[in-house]
Amino acid sequence: MARSNKPVNPASENALDRMKFEVASELGIAEQVRSTGWSTMTSADCGRVGGQMVRRMIEQYESTLK
Repeated sequence: MARSNKPVNPASENALDRMKFEVASELGIAEQVRSTGWSTMTSADCGRVGGQMVRRMIEQYESTLK
């Protein structure tokens, strides 16, 4: 069975992109991303952004449980 890159919820794609740029600006790499794009970023920088995004999503989920 072939895998698809299409998101399960297409509306979430824009929200995740916004979150990605928010985290990048907090880490101080947003300007570099805007000028050169994500493909030129180091894997360490991309990992930091992804890690922060996961932390935020977990915090948001946990806050809905209370």
